[in-house]
Amino acid sequence: MDIKNEHDIAKASSTPANHMLFAGGYVLLAIISLGVYFLFRLHIFAFTPLLEKLLPKLALACFCTFIILSLARFAERSITRHAHVKSQGYNLVRVIRLLSLFVVFLVFISFLNANWYTTAASLGIVSLILGFALQTPIASLMGWVYIVIRSPFKVGDRIQVSNFTGDVVEINYLDTTLWEFAGDYLTNDLPSGRLIRFPNSLIFQDEVYNYSWNKFPYIWNEIPFHVAYESDLPFIEQSIRRIATEELGDMDEKVKELRQMIKKTPVDELEVKEYPFVQLRINANTWVEVLLIYLVEPKHSGTTRTNLIKRILEELMKEPDKVMFPKTNAR
Repeated sequence: MDIKNEHDIAKASSTPANHMLFAGGYVLLAIISLGVYFLFRLHIFAFTPLLEKLLPKLALACFCTFIILSLARFAERSITRHAHVKSQGYNLVRVIRLLSLFVVFLVFISFLNANWYTTAASLGIVSLILGFALQTPIASLMGWVYIVIRSPFKVGDRIQVSNFTGDVVEINYLDTTLWEFAGDYLTNDLPSGRLIRFPNSLIFQDEVYNYSWNKFPYIWNEIPFHVAYESDLPFIEQSIRRIATEELGDMDEKVKELRQMIKKTPVDELEVKEYPFVQLRINANTWVEVLLIYLVEPKHSGTTRTNLIKRILEELMKEPDKVMFPKTNAR
């Protein structure tokens, strides 16, 4: 299954119409389960004494189960339709599904075992055994809880965890799925076409780099241009800054936002320019390196970089007397 088809299927399963279809199916199954329960209570069929006692409880447990699942689907439909932030709605739906499965588990245990004290003791023993046997999955489940509560990333964010980099397309209870960009076969930030799945427990072991922070969804990027010592450096700097401003738009508001955020932190004396700025440095060989430094949205950095390089080189090459590029083999 390719990435597009998998993404379309996941999207279709979360539509309001789909939730209503499932909810209607659960209600129908609940009615059937209730009818089966009354049939067993009428003793129309001959069963062993154990089955005569067990089957009505099982039918009633199924009735309660389908009612719980239908209510969960109605809640998911309401969240999907009214959630203003898709990532928050996504997390709420996941929480509701987990809670509904947990309640269903308790319903079956309670109906099949009338003694609550015995049920609680059994659950304690089972939990102890599973705790030792399933340490890694439990750690991943706790990682999911941490992701939902602390929100180090959400669906749609561009992140890096350990050696994995990509856009988050799904956060499950045990693992997270990334749509990889860059990777082993690319040196830019374009999608590689591969999916990465890593256990949620990994966030307790490695740093999480989020390039899509909702409070300031930009990163600093830079492009180096190499020119000869004899070039007109003020002209080059002015030309690069002008083209970058035309291409990127006004950055004053973005930088003001960043400055306001910095004021609320212990960080001091951080120089933040109010426009795309240019820095010069001497290369170890035979040229001057002119660096264009600017703000850009992470997912648009590749396209923006390409457009800037094209326009800047085209402009600089119009003035060969002022802009001299290195021509020796040392370059």
